[in-house]
Amino acid sequence: MSGGVAVEDLGAEALRLDKQVFHSWSAQAHLNPIAIAGGEGCWLWDHAGKRYLDFSSQLINTNIGHSHPRVVAAIQEQAATLATISPPTANLARGRAAQAILRRAPEGFTKVFFTNAGADAVENAIRMARLHTGRDKVLSTYRSYHGNTGAAVVATGDWRRLPNEYARGHVHFFGPFPYRSEFWSDSSEQECERALHHLKRVIEVEGPGTIAAILLETIPGTAGVIVPPPGYLTGVRELADAHGIMLILDEVMAGFGRTGHWLALDAVDEGAVVPDLIAFAKGVNSGYVPAGGVMITAPIAATFDDRVFPGGLTYSGHPLAMASIVATLEAMESEGIVENARQIGADVLGPGLAELADKHPMIGEVRGLGVFWALDLVSDPGTRAPVDAATIGAIKAACLARGLLPFAADNRIHVVPPCIVSDDEVAQALEIYDEVFTEVEGTR
Repeated sequence: MSGGVAVEDLGAEALRLDKQVFHSWSAQAHLNPIAIAGGEGCWLWDHAGKRYLDFSSQLINTNIGHSHPRVVAAIQEQAATLATISPPTANLARGRAAQAILRRAPEGFTKVFFTNAGADAVENAIRMARLHTGRDKVLSTYRSYHGNTGAAVVATGDWRRLPNEYARGHVHFFGPFPYRSEFWSDSSEQECERALHHLKRVIEVEGPGTIAAILLETIPGTAGVIVPPPGYLTGVRELADAHGIMLILDEVMAGFGRTGHWLALDAVDEGAVVPDLIAFAKGVNSGYVPAGGVMITAPIAATFDDRVFPGGLTYSGHPLAMASIVATLEAMESEGIVENARQIGADVLGPGLAELADKHPMIGEVRGLGVFWALDLVSDPGTRAPVDAATIGAIKAACLARGLLPFAADNRIHVVPPCIVSDDEVAQALEIYDEVFTEVEGTR
């Protein structure tokens, strides 16, 4: 019994009560959620005891896994000491969180503005860039997702932007994507060159003096784990510098271990690209308590030394969130979790996914690094035509039936386990993927 309800009835009770919940990004009459009862490490289980190997990391945020004891203990200790306090005060947990985050930032970052999540981190980074430059426009790519607040969702390039276009001053362009090139490129080098020329022309025709910022996911995540070709981010930085434009890197999904590096910017162009602002969230504390923020360089921070920054949040720097950040980053460092993600990606997950692609024609391309991968699924390897929604639905159902929790987006399966995943757990997942693709290909 639990609270007067038999354990076997708790799952049904959870689903019954869930009918009162309005779900995000969903048609409410067609929901069929799983009722999750608990989790530990890379595993979740429902109320009936069925276990699921989590290769979604939920929304690609539980980088340290579920119920990490050090993070749970830190939240409990902070709750017993100081559960909440308003942002104008100073508190030790917030200062320690800022210090831990800035230790991972490139040289020149001096302050952190804390938010409640990634969307409002992007929102405030845009605001800072506009106020710092005195300009209005923000350039971002079509293949992107930046969050569901006013400016962040309009900066987003995918379909979620279209019903939400209420913010002003946003311009979109195409970033590099060699597998599905917009530039008729036949090499990574050509894709980089042509994508940079395209961005250069967009800047010129929009008017460089009107552009406050270029906003990019360091590695676009929901759009398909599109690792930029070598030299692209360097080229963007050069274009921004030439016109006094701020470069904002969105590390909400790709940051804090996901790529096998502390930040994704350390993984591309040999870590040579230093932005002006960095938005973060998700992996910084694995989502145990809602938290996000903006890392700020000294020149932008100085803009607000004697000028009020017109923004704030009731829960900015919330003590429970701050304690969870400190504990997460300490655990990731002392337990070698970032290094584990890098080794798993290079030696186990990447090669294993490549073997799957050799075996299954449906897998058009495998791309990624660390524990941040996507399988681009096609109905025809020659034309690279994407598979349809029914095929993705069949793959998801077959994975769940075998106890693997997948992450699907458009025509892709994203392979994104927690950074703590083991070789054996990867092997188990790869075996399930193999079975699923064999089954689904056999029905087409």
